Amino acid sequence: MKGINLEEKFSQIDGYWQPRIAAELNGQYLKLAKFKGEFDWHSHANEDEYFQVFKGQIKIHLRDKIITLEEGDCCVVPKGVEHKPVADEEAHVIMFEPKSTEQTGGVRTDKTVEIEDQGWI
Repeated sequence: MKGINLEEKFSQIDGYWQPRIAAELNGQYLKLAKFKGEFDWHSHANEDEYFQVFKGQIKIHLRDKIITLEEGDCCVVPKGVEHKPVADEEAHVIMFEPKSTEQTGGVRTDKTVEIEDQGWI
């Protein structure tokens, strides 16, 4: 058991939309990612998805509204809800997800990073 320095971990992430695993707990991964630009519309049939902004701002686009998250804010997107994260500027984001959660909900896009390719930091 050891502490996790989030700033140090984020400094190890080079690309955008490339989640990396920082910890595992109760069958879930704590993932870190840098967001910039638009991600793809997707949903997760069996998993809720937790987003927390560590640095910057993101917008979670839903089909009927947009949720803006500032530093320190968090949001849970319930399973089955189609969403598209967007960051106008670089944002550092913390996510909690079951270990089985596929990044783009089983749909393959040019941004999809398979779970086994996300790697530990």
